[in-house]
Amino acid sequence: MPLLAATEVIDIPDSDIRVDVFRSSGPGGQSVNTTDSAVRITHLPTGTVVSCQNEKSQIQNRAAAMRVLQSRLLLIQKEDEAKKKKELAGVITASWGDQMRSYVLAPYQMVKDLRTNHEVNSPQAVFDGDLDGFIAAGIRHRKQKTE
Repeated sequence: MPLLAATEVIDIPDSDIRVDVFRSSGPGGQSVNTTDSAVRITHLPTGTVVSCQNEKSQIQNRAAAMRVLQSRLLLIQKEDEAKKKKELAGVITASWGDQMRSYVLAPYQMVKDLRTNHEVNSPQAVFDGDLDGFIAAGIRHRKQKTE
């Protein structure tokens, strides 16, 4: 599977965002409802909208909104990368019980092919490379499946 480069910072060009300023809402205070200090940033390609009105100045709210927008876009990008990795990996169904052969070494000794039911009572011979019986049984099994 190919390695994808991990990115921690996203560069957002000014042409991809729309910035709206408006008056903060909520309880009044010193110049809260009289200045346009709240900021709403819309990322046009994705439609992601972030607004911030926590700070007193528009500059601070814009910086905070940009940090939140970058984190959301980074999250979207990581989700897309995870989806691509999952597509590249394909369907993986390996789990307990999906093995081709079963090896029993104690209390008795046996090697059994679970697809063809071919059994051998000497696992050491199989470990040493004596697989002819398993190969022949596999060929017969495939031949029966195609007929």
